[in-house]
This record gives sequence, C-alpha cells and structure tokens, in this order.
Amino acid sequence: MIPPMTDSEPQLDPSLQRYSRQIRFPHIGTAGQQKIGDSTVLLIGCGALGSVIADALVRAGIGKLRLVDRDFLEISNLQRQTLFDESDVASGLPKSIAAARRLAKINSGVEVEPLVMDVDSGNISSLLEGVDLILDGSDNFEIRFLINDASVKWNIPWIYGGCLGADGQAMVILPNETACLNCLMMDGPPVPGTTPTCDSFGILAPIINVIGSFQVMEALKILSGNRESVNRKLNVFEMWTNEYRQLDMSRLRASVQCPTCTKKQFQWLSGDRESQSVVLCGRNAIQISRQGAQPLSLDDLAEKLKKAGRVEANKFLLRLFVDDLIVTVFRDGRAIISGTDDVATAKKVYSRYIGA
Repeated sequence: MIPPMTDSEPQLDPSLQRYSRQIRFPHIGTAGQQKIGDSTVLLIGCGALGSVIADALVRAGIGKLRLVDRDFLEISNLQRQTLFDESDVASGLPKSIAAARRLAKINSGVEVEPLVMDVDSGNISSLLEGVDLILDGSDNFEIRFLINDASVKWNIPWIYGGCLGADGQAMVILPNETACLNCLMMDGPPVPGTTPTCDSFGILAPIINVIGSFQVMEALKILSGNRESVNRKLNVFEMWTNEYRQLDMSRLRASVQCPTCTKKQFQWLSGDRESQSVVLCGRNAIQISRQGAQPLSLDDLAEKLKKAGRVEANKFLLRLFVDDLIVTVFRDGRAIISGTDDVATAKKVYSRYIGA
C-alpha cells in the first residue's frame, strides 16, 4: 500500500535535498539513497540506451559513473540518443566525452569518468575495479557475452538490454542466483547476417526509453539494497503490436549445463571468441581494432596522412577523408572506416593508412 503524501519536506541533509522525492519513496528512504550515493556503476555504451541510462542514474545521485564508449557522434544518432544535440555532432567529440560534459551540467555531485575505448577481454577487468553493477548500453552480442563472463567470474550483477524496431527485451543477471545470458543463448550470439539489424529494420525511439528505464529501475533496486525486489524474468516489450511478455527463468539455470555459470568456462573473457572487426549497426561502417596495440600519437599520424587526403583532428580522434571513405582513428589504435560494410575493404584501408 502506498502511504499518503504530505506537503512537508523530510528533514534531510542539504546534500540530499535534490533527491527528496526519491527518498520519499518508502523502499528507498535516506538509507537507500546513501547506498545509491556510495555506488559505482560501469555503463558500457552511451548511445541510445546508454543516454537514457546515464541521464537517469546521474539524476538519481549515484556516486560514480564509469562511462565507456568506442564511438563518435553522427547526425542520425539524434533521433534516439537523448543526451546529445546538433552542437555535439558538430564538435566531432567522442560520445563518452560529450556525454560526460552534459551529465556534469545535470548533476555536478556525481563523478563521471568518460573513457574512449573499445571494451575487450584485455581491459574489462580494469574497468570493473570498484564497480557494484554493470549496465549494458552496447549494440552487439560479443560485448554482452564478454560482460556476462566477467559478471559471473567476479560476481558483479549486470543488466542486459536490447532493442530493434519497436521491440526490446531486458533481463537482470545476478551471478549464482539467476540464469545468465549464456543459459539463455547456449548457441552463442547470432551469426552475422542472419538476423535483422537497426540498419535493415530500423529502430524507434520510444522502445529505447522503455528498455533503458526498465534497466535503471532494476539498477536502483540493487544499488539501494532492495535485491529481493529485483525482476528475475526475461521481459519482452513489443510496442507496435501492444504486447508485453515475461518469461520465467527460475528453472533455466538448473536445467542446462551452462559453460559459463555452471562449468565456469569463460571463453569470451579468455579472448578465444573475440573478433578483431565489427560491423557497426546502422552505420555502413566497420570498426577495426588491434589487440595489444600501443597508444598512437595522433599528431604524428596526422602529419603522416596529410598527403593522403583531408585530415581533421582533436585530442581524442583523427579523421581522414579519402575517396568516398571517412577513416576515424582513436588513440588506442582502433579505426572506424565509414562508407563501406565490407570487412575486407575496411581491413585493406586500415592496413594502407594506419598500419598492419
């Protein structure tokens, strides 16, 4: 039963006044808010889902948000990525940097650590230092299976979310308590080219807000100490056809011999199943990465590429405009080759302009 509201404000420490409406919710209270304020969250991806998640978590007053994204902004992002505007696209900044600047204006009391990098088996352990919860704002299943491995190995809960068209799904993974992603998808990620993508099928903004909000609600339950209230089902939203389904996962973990949470085999974390190239959803672009690559000097590379085509650079990335392609290079050696969806062509361009 919801208690009646009163007109009087709770007697709060001044630092908590901005969260007074959240604290009034009986399952949060001052103690829950303080737990939220002491928490550290790793958010992988700050595009569509990540924008909704980051905005809500910062407004809710988490202690620290470690925000990781490998990409930069394009005009087509603005249809659904609510943290950004046209000036952010014009700035040429990576998403995590632009997001951090916006979030600092929303709540300067939250520590936001923006990182421009691709999450892989070699760096995810360092990203998890001091983290209480992992949130999925990514756009591909390779990253999700890697998160799942890390979650189970280091006993850190994570919240999966994914969207396509007007549909979305979300699930909370509590290591050693609930089924994990591998329990649900024992055959691994879908084979590239066999399922629709946002490039071929499109995506509508409202489903992003539904799934992102669901993820944040479950995050607040965990972070405030209300683990018993966590939704432990697979939740499927089909907004165009007006359907919402919940699938009971309670028996799944016991009924399958999951390589990850039962046998403790971490194939994604070991790097055995890691890809070096990724087709970026809806972008006509390929990302090429180099495992173990040394950081690049963007100034030196800009000098090297001046004769190849037009070069634009800031302290975070470099862009080469050559033929009908745009080659965006990051300091960690990654490159996004825009203007092609052919992996072989992208690798050839990478090798020609950046190195083997």
